Amino acid sequence: MISKVFSTTGALARAIKGFQPRQPQTDMALSVERSIKNQTQLVVEAGTGTGKTYAYLVPALLSGKKTIVSTGSKNLQEQLFHRDLPLMVDTLGFSGRVALLKGRANYLCPERLSRQMIESHDGHADPMLLSQLVKVRSWSSETKTGDLGECDDLAEDSPIIPTITSTNDNCLGKECPSYEDCFVVKARKRAMDADLVVVNHHLFLADLAIKETGFGELIPEAEVFIFDEAHQIPDIASQYFGQSLSSRQLQELAKDINIAYRTELRDTKQLEKVADRLSQSASDLRIVLGEPGFRGNWREISTSPAVARELVRLTDALELAHDVMKLSLGRSQLLDAAFDRATLFKARLERVKDTSIPGYSYWYECSRHHFSLNITPLSVAEKFREQIQQQEGAWIFTSATLAVNDDFSHFSNRLGLEPTEQFTLPSPFDYESQAILCVPRFLPEPNSYGLADKLVDMLKPVIEQNNGRCFFLCTSHQMVRDLSERFRELSDLPVLVQGEMSKQKLLAEFLELGNALLVATGAFWEGIDVRGQALSCVIIDKLPFTAPDDPLLKARIEDCRLQGGDPFSHVQIPDAVITLKQGVGRLIRDRNDHGALILCDNRLVSRNYGETFLRSLPPIPRTRDLAKVSEFLAEIDTNNQSAESSAASEV
Repeated sequence: MISKVFSTTGALARAIKGFQPRQPQTDMALSVERSIKNQTQLVVEAGTGTGKTYAYLVPALLSGKKTIVSTGSKNLQEQLFHRDLPLMVDTLGFSGRVALLKGRANYLCPERLSRQMIESHDGHADPMLLSQLVKVRSWSSETKTGDLGECDDLAEDSPIIPTITSTNDNCLGKECPSYEDCFVVKARKRAMDADLVVVNHHLFLADLAIKETGFGELIPEAEVFIFDEAHQIPDIASQYFGQSLSSRQLQELAKDINIAYRTELRDTKQLEKVADRLSQSASDLRIVLGEPGFRGNWREISTSPAVARELVRLTDALELAHDVMKLSLGRSQLLDAAFDRATLFKARLERVKDTSIPGYSYWYECSRHHFSLNITPLSVAEKFREQIQQQEGAWIFTSATLAVNDDFSHFSNRLGLEPTEQFTLPSPFDYESQAILCVPRFLPEPNSYGLADKLVDMLKPVIEQNNGRCFFLCTSHQMVRDLSERFRELSDLPVLVQGEMSKQKLLAEFLELGNALLVATGAFWEGIDVRGQALSCVIIDKLPFTAPDDPLLKARIEDCRLQGGDPFSHVQIPDAVITLKQGVGRLIRDRNDHGALILCDNRLVSRNYGETFLRSLPPIPRTRDLAKVSEFLAEIDTNNQSAESSAASEV
């Protein structure tokens, strides 16, 4: 049946214009079918162009079994649900039901919106935020899903979103006056009734670890679990199998105590005082933790006198708020829910303060206004394996980047997997003719003084000759800043910089300009799909080793040593290889794409481990001569112009 669907006369060929059967795609679909039938684990590395999405959707839809498909991000989730899935449903004549389920932070909470509207009329509200609330209220009367991503008037990073959505901590559940209108409950119901549900990794793993999302009741009913972009799962699982407490949670709690005082408990002035004290204590601890954008070792800093002092004050403030709320229990649903959260946060704070328990990494992270205190297990393999054994069924993992030098053990070991099958699908792209890879001669040493200036001097001629159309992917925000400043000084090409506008807007502007250089870091290494000659050059500043002071990396290094392994070979190199493969994957996205890849790190040719990186990349012809890169790019443009002229003359 599967082979027939993917054949020249099959359902896909009839439904999709230009569909060509590809043996790797059929092989993957047959493996997925076997895994579903035999309830086994399957790991497949499937590069861009192999058609992995259809290869898992077809057997899943034909299986008749309840399936959960988990993707790497909300954007990929929506693309899968709104573009790929409807096509497959129509093509196969699938009569079952499909559903999209996101985390509760994506759905409007009518009760919290109502409270914010009341709060915003106290004379202290920001007029801009008030106007956004009014627009959301207007939209709320029309929406069927309550998914804020569908509200065009609301920016995806709007500061009002946390105030009009619920969390596991502050949701009132069945006690909520708006329970019947709850969009989370409705989304959960649609997912429970569906035969195939599309979620994302964060939602799936939050449920798997703590059973506190609306997704919890789905897992026992599912028989097939498919993970796309599966390379992200080990790190996300680490977050959810640990514990954390953030200043945002504490300040949201303080805010709800204040709202309860103002709207229902005006006779209990003490509530306002304890709420203000709790909020201030959280802010004070944030200040003593240091610079924003920093991850540090919580074990070490928690013993410093300044942090220890603020910790005592925060503990006292939380306990006082808890005790004062206890006196008014039963008088306000909002306050009752806040009391339960205060009880939970007290326990979490005590757990975070006890840094003596082995087997965990203790770390903290600061943004401009907030902090989070985190405990992460050194390894998630045992816990993840337990969950798989409890759920049984078929567990299928796929991504363009899972293997290191054709070896899947790094990925499988991190999750405690025992796959019955694991393999790499050959790419349909002709890398020999479509691309060129250059590690230039005379590169400065990584981390050397003035590295950005030297790279700009070396690469500006190539970028300008190519008329921009280039991604410069960096391994740090500092390098993004240094490179963009220098390029703007010396080049007339438009230079777009990550962080100066949203990711979507940045990408749209890159495509619209047609001659831009985009300088970016993390967010642009994966999940970006620019086809054609709009992007014909990708430059990477150096091998993407995680910073050695990263607390999560330190934890995994410690775990590796405990098990007698070599952390550099078993942890740091495999991580960097998979990240590099993601960055390289931005270049060739289509059979008609051509382009140059420039890797600015001498270690690829000067160190023994460089060969591990190079062997893990697609079979792209290599050179050390930037002049050959320029020739290759010029030839691409000449061929494209000839093709365009021929097409025009035929018309």
